[in-house]
Amino acid sequence: MHRPLSVGIIASARHALREPFAGGLEAHTAQLARGLRDRGHRVVVFASADSDPRLGVEPVCARATRLDLSEAARRDPSMLADGFMGEHHAYLHLMLRLREREDLDVVHNNALHYLPVAMASTLSCAFVTTLHTPPTPWLESAHAAAREHGAYVSVSQANAAAWQATVPDCAVIPNAVDTETWRPRPGPVLDRAVWMGRIVPEKAPHLALRAAHLAGLPLDIAGPVHDREYHETCVAPLLRPVDRLLGHRTSAELAKLVAARAVCLVTPAWDEPFGLVVAEALACGTPVAAFARGALPELLDARTGALATPGDPAALADAIARARRCDRAHCAREAARRWTVDAMVRRYEDCYRGL
Repeated sequence: MHRPLSVGIIASARHALREPFAGGLEAHTAQLARGLRDRGHRVVVFASADSDPRLGVEPVCARATRLDLSEAARRDPSMLADGFMGEHHAYLHLMLRLREREDLDVVHNNALHYLPVAMASTLSCAFVTTLHTPPTPWLESAHAAAREHGAYVSVSQANAAAWQATVPDCAVIPNAVDTETWRPRPGPVLDRAVWMGRIVPEKAPHLALRAAHLAGLPLDIAGPVHDREYHETCVAPLLRPVDRLLGHRTSAELAKLVAARAVCLVTPAWDEPFGLVVAEALACGTPVAAFARGALPELLDARTGALATPGDPAALADAIARARRCDRAHCAREAARRWTVDAMVRRYEDCYRGL
C-alpha cells in the first residue's frame, strides 16, 4: 500500500479556479486537485487568490510580494505591459518560495508560464510539467533550456508530436470529464446545435455560425467574450434571430444545455491540444461535428461524430448531417470508457511515484 503523497499544483495566476471556469485548463486543474484529494493525497494548489478555497488554494503571489515597481522602473524604455510583469513577478516569487519548502513530494506544473519550467532545477522535490498547448516561443525556450529537470506529460499524442523536437521523452495522459456532471439527461433533444468555449479567434465560433446556417440549424453559443473586438466584428454580425448568445455558464448549466442539443460544433482555428469540449459533449450523449485539427481526430470516430476540413464551413455543414446520425447512447458510453477522472488521476499518481 503506497503512502499518500504531498502534491503542489501550479495553476494560473491570471484566471481563477472556480465556476464558471475561464476555460478547459482551469476546469482540468480543479478536477485533478479534487481527484487527488479524493484518493487521500494532500494537495496544495498555487493559483489566483480568488479561486475556490475548497481546492486548498495558496495564492501564486502573496499580497506582501505584489508588483510594486518604482517610478524609475516604470519610466524605463524596456518596461513591458503590466499584465506581463505581474505574471512574471507572481511566478518568480512562487518559485523562490517553493525552493524553501520541504513538505512537498512533487510539484505538478499546470501553468502556461515559462518561469516554473526555467526554475524547476532549484527545487528539491520531484517536478512534472503537463504540456497543455502547442509550442509557444516563451515556453519552447524554457523547455529547451531545462528539459532535463523534471518529467513531461502531454494531453494528447498530437500535442506530444508537436513538442517532439524540444521534449522528445513525453508521456501522454488524456484529460478527463466528470461524468456525474456531464451526462445524458431525460427529456427532448431540440433541433438545435450548440457551440461552447471562449469567444476568441482561435476558437472561431464565427465558422460554427456559418456552418449552422448552411445546415439549416439554429445555434446556441455559450462562453465568455475574451476578445471584444473579434466578437463585435466577426461573431455578432452573423447572429440570426434564431441563434442565441448565452454568455458564460457553469459546468452544470452547460451540461444540461448540451445534453438537450442535436449536435455540438467544435471549430478550432489552431491545433487543439486536446479538446475537452468534445469529451464533455460526448459524455452528455451529444455527437460532435468538428474541424480535424490537433488532437480532435484522436477523440472522434464515425460512431461518435464527424470531422471536416479545417476552416471550411461547407465541409462542417456536411459533417453536421453525418454526426446527427450517430447513436447518442454510444457517444455517452465511449466518453465514460475513455476519459474517466479516476483513470486520469491514477495515471498521474503513477507518474509522480515514478519520479
